[in-house]
Amino acid sequence: MGGLTYTMQDTVSLSTSEVYGNVLCELGEKHPEIVGLTADLAKSTKIGFFQEKFPNRFFNVGIAEQNMFSIAAGLAKSGLVPFVSTFAIFTSMRALDQVHTDICYQNLNVKMIATHAGLSFGQAGTTHQCTEDLSIMRAMANCKVIVPADGMETANAILAAYETDGPIYIRINRGFDQKLYDSPDYSFELGKAVELRDGTDLTIIACGSCVYQAVEAAKILDSVDGIKARVLDMHTLKPIDRDAILKAVHETRRLITVEDHNVIGGLGSAVSEVIAESGKGCAFIKLGIPDEFSIIGLHEDLMAHYKIDTNGILENVRELMGRDFEEDDDWEDEV
Repeated sequence: MGGLTYTMQDTVSLSTSEVYGNVLCELGEKHPEIVGLTADLAKSTKIGFFQEKFPNRFFNVGIAEQNMFSIAAGLAKSGLVPFVSTFAIFTSMRALDQVHTDICYQNLNVKMIATHAGLSFGQAGTTHQCTEDLSIMRAMANCKVIVPADGMETANAILAAYETDGPIYIRINRGFDQKLYDSPDYSFELGKAVELRDGTDLTIIACGSCVYQAVEAAKILDSVDGIKARVLDMHTLKPIDRDAILKAVHETRRLITVEDHNVIGGLGSAVSEVIAESGKGCAFIKLGIPDEFSIIGLHEDLMAHYKIDTNGILENVRELMGRDFEEDDDWEDEV
């Protein structure tokens, strides 16, 4: 249920990083100020497509991530638009001082494309899994944070990043993601959630690879349980779509968040902050990696283990539907 099956013909369209590499090349044709940087991971992150097409606008600094982000800051100061690609764990932790001081503190126009995020490189173990980056990057002043759900949404995120001045962190996976959108022609807007299914009984808010799982769970809840679940693709975590969250609180009164990230500091925390600041009440569950380092395994197996796949969402939604909440519509006594 919700498992990833594909043929060789599907691999190009399923790989978010592959889409990223191609879209960046298209942007590079139109905008000569775009430059690319990597730290010896051109092939793995797919920024190597840009390297092949524009070798004079590409810099491989070797295994020196801290230097790479400082160089990107300097290039941005000179009017260029650097796209920097390495693994999420190296962007958000190994080079954090340079990301913080050289890029975000100076509000420079650097686009950080962080691949192999979450548990998508689960078999590589804790040194390469990255379940803390959203918490870290959300706290970085001036920086916007985007977590696309699939390849098409990655294409939209890359275009939006180029058109938006300032530092942007885009989090994508290692390899193949289930296709959610057939084309990039839908209502993608930075900071605005996409409502994929309407519903009145509860709202599932998800980001990244968990969005597909949420949609599959909502289909089953409708057909098997008669539960109408709204599904929001919260692709932008910062700035987050407060209006969509509060509308869901008002109209469904039960919310569940799903993310391939530690439950501390990511999507669930961002949504709960909005709810708490509003003074409104609702039944609420955060699904994600608990406060521990993940076990090692394939992405799909780890998602099942931590109940952020379709079956895990179903189990938690059914538990959430049994919780009580204040029935009245008068919020004045709660403000």
